[in-house]
Amino acid sequence: MARKDYAAEKDKCKRFLQEFYSEDDNGKKVFKYGAQLVALAHREQVSLFVDLDDVAEEDPELVESICENAKRYTDLFADAIHELLPEYKERDIVAKDSLDVYIEHRLMMEQRGRDPADMRDARNQYPPELMRRFEMYFKAPSTAKPKVVRDVRADSIGHLVNVRGIVTRATEVKPMMAVATYTCDQCGAETYQPIQSPSFMPLVMCPSQECVTNKSGGRLYLQTRGSKFVKFQELRIQEHSDQVPVGNIPRSMTVYARGENTRLTQPGDHVAITGIFLPLLRTGFKQAVQGLLSETYMEAHSITLMNKTEDDELSNNELTDEELRSITEEGFYEKLAGSIAPEIYGHEDVKKALLLLLVGGVQQAPKGMKIRGNINICLMGDPGVAKSQLLSYIDRLAPRSQYTTGRGSSGVGLTAAVMRDPLTGEMTLEGGALVLADLGICCIDEFDKMADADRTAIHEVMEQQTISIAKAGIMTSLNARCSILAAANPAYGRYNPRKSIEQNIQLPAALLSRFDLLWLIQDKPDADADLRLAQHITYVHQHCRQPPTHFTPIDMKLMRRYISVCKKKQPVVPESLADYITAAYVEMRKEARVSKDTTFTSARTLLSILRLSTALARLRLMDSVEKEDVNEAMRLMEMSKDSLQADKSSTTRTQRPADVIFSLVRELATEGVAGRGGAGGVVRMSEAEQRCISRGFTPAQFQEALEEYEELNVWQVNQARSRVTFV
Repeated sequence: MARKDYAAEKDKCKRFLQEFYSEDDNGKKVFKYGAQLVALAHREQVSLFVDLDDVAEEDPELVESICENAKRYTDLFADAIHELLPEYKERDIVAKDSLDVYIEHRLMMEQRGRDPADMRDARNQYPPELMRRFEMYFKAPSTAKPKVVRDVRADSIGHLVNVRGIVTRATEVKPMMAVATYTCDQCGAETYQPIQSPSFMPLVMCPSQECVTNKSGGRLYLQTRGSKFVKFQELRIQEHSDQVPVGNIPRSMTVYARGENTRLTQPGDHVAITGIFLPLLRTGFKQAVQGLLSETYMEAHSITLMNKTEDDELSNNELTDEELRSITEEGFYEKLAGSIAPEIYGHEDVKKALLLLLVGGVQQAPKGMKIRGNINICLMGDPGVAKSQLLSYIDRLAPRSQYTTGRGSSGVGLTAAVMRDPLTGEMTLEGGALVLADLGICCIDEFDKMADADRTAIHEVMEQQTISIAKAGIMTSLNARCSILAAANPAYGRYNPRKSIEQNIQLPAALLSRFDLLWLIQDKPDADADLRLAQHITYVHQHCRQPPTHFTPIDMKLMRRYISVCKKKQPVVPESLADYITAAYVEMRKEARVSKDTTFTSARTLLSILRLSTALARLRLMDSVEKEDVNEAMRLMEMSKDSLQADKSSTTRTQRPADVIFSLVRELATEGVAGRGGAGGVVRMSEAEQRCISRGFTPAQFQEALEEYEELNVWQVNQARSRVTFV
């Protein structure tokens, strides 16, 4: 293979930066990189991204060379930009920081004091890294296939590679020395040492001409003010669980991010990273300890955040009016709810609740006190009602989420663990599932099978939204503003109608009151419903999609974007509704006191109603809550308990309408006795009819019951048919 002429390659790079253009709508030439070079020259922009798709249009061979020898070409492009910048400078710029002043001063001294014929030691000349105030990165060509972490091997060393994975650790950003500057205590000359590897050997003796000639042996001292530092952050990425071969554990890789690439990701993000795969050169003691092994790392060039399921980037672009219209047409609440896990049959109200969980209520903070806006839901049901499927769908749909199971997670794994940092050796906190799901959703499956000691870790998160820690000398509180979606089985494996609700649930009241909605999903045999369910399941099994419905479900990407639009709204509860909500809450407390068999009702229930109604207002993109929202929130709370109360009718035999009407009329008669001091058992016909119609019976049913009981001689009706008298 012939040796490359890198000077010619540099000219190619220069030519590309100067001459590359694209045409806009009017057919005018737009010099994409020319405009960026002007911004760099005026210090309005720090980093320049060279898109290799653009290079491929001009010179496909150059792209191949760049991908195979990325480190060298980064330097070539940087040199080319450095030489071009003076041409693009249109006005003088004021010095922005001390380093600008420093560089200007050095150049002035250089021109003033030096003899042009004077030969200097290379180390006494300004290294290009010191003078540059910009960064140069490559963007991988769109044709390049993303690699899995375990496929990046020795043949990728020095190449530009594109890797996908999940960020598991991100250290804090620290300054890293790029060029060390020394001054000599004898002759005052400055010496520069560019640093490439993570460790360096400081220079001791002055290499300048004067010291060498005079043999004065000047000592060098490091000047931090004159040195150049760059931002540095170390990331660890781990491959996706679906890319791991059978029987293996996920591999991880170290990524070094510098300059503008730092602070782009947090642990738990799904990312695609383009960078150069390089060996790590260690020197001295570290290498001796390491033995014959060598480590590798990846130098990040561009980091993009990805969606969880699809292979596309996280798009933050606004919804178009057309898309908004397609979502917000008539009956959109049902349509959005039906679009959540459309492959799962039924559970309409559960899906509506999950939709509200994704949108979330409004958080209030009156004078330092914090009232959470996140909605927590617990799905408790018999085996085989698709609880875990709903959970995993929500985990895929939510932009930020974590999925754990009860037995597989300890209390520390949910909150935070104290770890020793491998780089610095100091104690650090490693966030658990609840911290990683901050501002997202944490799905916990098999909630009932968690150990009690681990379950207590969740109490604080569910109401205060923080995790307080006092371990190993670290005292802090971490944010965990996440909604919790838990799935559990009843205490006996499946719901036992003969026991009370408390005995069936067997979770502490302190925990249950923190859930806004507790769904009890019972699997009752019912011929029609079972037939429809079986047809649905077999259709999904045959065709791998949901059966055709009266509407087309909205796809995940559009749902995500619509939900993010909803979250920006901050609806308020108007004055007119306050009395209505308080009256409804007082009524609920009264019912809870009267009936023995209900779940625990507390002031948190009132907050739950407010949260659900603000979430509903958000969903309609409104700025204030309306009465329908409150009614729907109350209906959801009733429906979540409704599946509990329904089992009463199965134990007793069903009553005929006539029997129910008789008991209503008898109730009226006894009320009459109490109210009028004993006008024994006489009821006005109009009153009785009104009472029965309000309970949902038709006037015809009322008349039938009247005649039936008259024949049985239980009561008598007068001639005018205006009064009923009990015999």
